[in-house]
Amino acid sequence: MLSSRTSLNVRYAETDMMGVAYHGSYLPWFELGRTALLKAHGLPYRELEAAGYFLPVLEVSARYLRPARYDDELEIVTTLRERPVARIRLDYEVFRAAELLATGHTVHAFIDREGRPTRPPANFAGKMAALFG
Repeated sequence: MLSSRTSLNVRYAETDMMGVAYHGSYLPWFELGRTALLKAHGLPYRELEAAGYFLPVLEVSARYLRPARYDDELEIVTTLRERPVARIRLDYEVFRAAELLATGHTVHAFIDREGRPTRPPANFAGKMAALFG
């Protein structure tokens, strides 16, 4: 299992007129967590793209438990529980201090430059094998 933590403050543009974070704001926060997790484990998304591999979203889910508000300091915990093969699933938890505000997950497929499904590149697969043992 791989995990990372990313902090952010809720920006005014991410809220509604009541100062509550708009539900759609969580998806970019998930993306921030996803790219941070890959980078923290030596697999920057930029390098995947440069090598001709992309990770489009196939599935997304979010469950909202408590509202985040303007200027709240949040922590996004991103977890990769299983070694990816052709798909990669990441789980997310959004916290304000110790309070769990939301959970979610995304599922992505590896595709090549032509948009065809593919296995991850050898260096990615090798690092994942080493990280997952």
